[in-house]
This record gives sequence, C-alpha cells and structure tokens, in this order.
Amino acid sequence: MKKLLGINIGNEQVSIALLIVRIGVASMMLVHGFPKMQMLFSGDASQFPGVMGLSPMISLALAVFAEVVCSVLILIGLATRFAAIPLIITMMVAVFYIHATDPFSSQELGLHYLMSYIVLLILGSGKYSLDAVLVQQNKMSLQNA
Repeated sequence: MKKLLGINIGNEQVSIALLIVRIGVASMMLVHGFPKMQMLFSGDASQFPGVMGLSPMISLALAVFAEVVCSVLILIGLATRFAAIPLIITMMVAVFYIHATDPFSSQELGLHYLMSYIVLLILGSGKYSLDAVLVQQNKMSLQNA
C-alpha cells in the first residue's frame, strides 16, 4: 500500500512509463498519419484543409511529416524531443484552428495527444530508447579517446 500511495518515483519507473507513452501515442498517431500519407501520394490533397495561408498540399505534407515520420522517431526513441515539436504544432493547429468552433468532444483527442507530446518534450525518451543508446555510445567513445 505504501508503494501504491508513495510519491517517490525512481528513474526505472519513469523510463518504463515513457516507453509505454512513446509506444502507445506513436502507434495511435500512425493510424491517423497513414491515411494522410496515402492521400498525399495519390496527389489528392483537395480534401485536406489549407492552414494559415498554406496550400492544402503543403498542409497535408506537413501533417504527414509530423504524424508519420515524427511518430516513427518517437516510437523508436530517436530524437524524441525534436520529433515532439512538429507533433505539438500539428495538434495545436488541429485543436485551436481546425476544430476551434467544434464542441469539446471533437477537440478532446487532439488535446490528449498534445499533452502526451508535451510530456515527451519535457522528459525525453527515457533509457529504453535509441536516444539512450546513442548517449551511452558517445560516453564510451569519449572515455576511450
């Protein structure tokens, strides 16, 4: 019971939680990104809204970059903080621009994603990631130099 109510969280627990968040949020976002990628490669961006003066094709390409490329980077834990930035921007556009006048129920999913990406931006990928492997290799090469 003490452990369940405790507030002292170890690095191992944080890394496991970050792994779960990374895999979960990236996998779910890929479900949204793949249809957009198909739309982009088919050349039919006319159904996609142009955002902030950008053409529908450019808006779609930026959404595909964020939702597919950046999601894969987050999934494997490579450049996680950098990959979170385009996703944060994409979710902010989706919630506060595209769905600005929609009811909260239409904005809720985007807000959930937005909060997850902000957590990843702040905390990074954790020790179960390619980021951690690269940092460890860098430390070892500096010690051997």
